[in-house]
Amino acid sequence: MKSVFISLLLATSILLFGCQQDSKQVVVGFFGALTGPEATFGLSSRNGIMLAIEEINKSGGLLGKTVELKFYDTLGTNEEARNSIEKLISLDHVVAVLGEVASSRSLAGAPIAQKFQIPMITPSSTNPSVTQKGNYIFRVCFIDPFQGEVMAKFAYKSLNLRKAAILRDTQSEYSMGLADYFIKTFQGLGGTIVADEEYVAGDVVFESQLSKIKEKNPEFIFVPGYYAEAALVARQAREMGIKVPLMGGDGWDSGSLVEIAGYAINGSYFSNHYTLEDPRAEVQNFIKIYEARFGAKPDAQAASGYDAARILFEAIAKANSTSGPAIRDALAQTKNFKGVTGVISINENRDAIKSAVVLQVKGKEFKFVDSIDP
Repeated sequence: MKSVFISLLLATSILLFGCQQDSKQVVVGFFGALTGPEATFGLSSRNGIMLAIEEINKSGGLLGKTVELKFYDTLGTNEEARNSIEKLISLDHVVAVLGEVASSRSLAGAPIAQKFQIPMITPSSTNPSVTQKGNYIFRVCFIDPFQGEVMAKFAYKSLNLRKAAILRDTQSEYSMGLADYFIKTFQGLGGTIVADEEYVAGDVVFESQLSKIKEKNPEFIFVPGYYAEAALVARQAREMGIKVPLMGGDGWDSGSLVEIAGYAINGSYFSNHYTLEDPRAEVQNFIKIYEARFGAKPDAQAASGYDAARILFEAIAKANSTSGPAIRDALAQTKNFKGVTGVISINENRDAIKSAVVLQVKGKEFKFVDSIDP
């Protein structure tokens, strides 16, 4: 009965939307994990979005109106992701939604946005299935087939490594997908997967999995999960005498990775959306403004959130409308957008075509190693 009631509430809200929206504001929504083990992702994304909104409002707003952000904490759960996007549509009457960061939660929220024709742009969800939920669902990041290919080729061709072990999170669409794509490319190049072990998000002890991996003598361990578990894996691996490098994806990108892992993560590699070392004016200006506003250097989630918001604003301006279909059509036409995370074009699947970078952990910094074009 609850789902029926929510559907009726949403339908009624959409019908009344034109009457209820503040005519002096363009309201956009954000849903992300602002608390919990992946909170740095949501907080950074929201900061990037807020910065973009402050800039657009200083320049006169959109369509003669100011832009307002409404947001909800998903608490890192799929259920709350659905609840959040329902509230953004039914209570806040947003014209578009930015979020989520994690693929599992974007997959949970996307069908609701699609049903009510509210464009949704995820800054950082890389699982291919996200945009397959409908033609109102977009992303401004690369997808896992490309990210998996990047790290497999980097390990095989740049580091000349041939034997890999995998340690993946079975409850994460992101982790499972990225592991599969990595394996496909690495084996296709001639590499061997000597172990494929599993864990569940929230686990804090990995001794059993690491013992099995150690017996197989891999040359590196691919850990395509999020920063909290990856950091603990690194610490426990070093304590067990495993000295080979670890590798991961963009889910590693958080200052908390080094805070938790300490020196244990030093020398490891991960793929990411951008690097602080990029000399482009778009990047260096963003870093300067972000650091002045929030007192910290922006991670990739902050940059991706900023890019997602700016692409949305450009689409609304081009559409000269806040209607869902008009914004959707304008988003689909995004080409060669000069973002902080790269030059972004949206393809026919509503995925971003853009480059990826490989970073290495050195001390407390993530240093640029390589850039790979799609």
